[in-house]
Amino acid sequence: MSEPAELAEKLKSEGQKFVGIFSALTDDQWNVEVYTEGTTWTIRNVLAHFVTSERGLVKLFEQIRQGGAGVADDFSIDRYNDAQQQKTKEFTPAELLEQYKSVRENSVAWVSGLRESELEIQGRHPFLQMTTLREMVKMLYLHNQIHYRDLKKVLS
Repeated sequence: MSEPAELAEKLKSEGQKFVGIFSALTDDQWNVEVYTEGTTWTIRNVLAHFVTSERGLVKLFEQIRQGGAGVADDFSIDRYNDAQQQKTKEFTPAELLEQYKSVRENSVAWVSGLRESELEIQGRHPFLQMTTLREMVKMLYLHNQIHYRDLKKVLS
């Protein structure tokens, strides 16, 4: 199996896992606070973050694949995330979950379409800074795992 196919499969299985986790939440659990420093984020906000960050990142990855540089030097993850939370505040958890399914499906398709050599293309990632598309794609997976660890803590 090619590396892009392996990465796509990992994203697909992780996406299915998260759909199961989020689908099992009760109405009250969606409002459980996960992060309280700065802007408070509930579990619902974390799912909105999964949707908006992945949607934006895959667009960025494609820009880099096409020869773009990536994010600007002065890009602020915090400003971006705050703006995206505002854009999604009217969506219900069920609507966000459907968006997550769609976004992840698009990510899997995009990664599946990469040539092995394209994994070496470099650009500026919002968190990793200058790195390869390979590392950026891996970060899609790791990013959600980090938030999931925090989510599990507040749900136990």
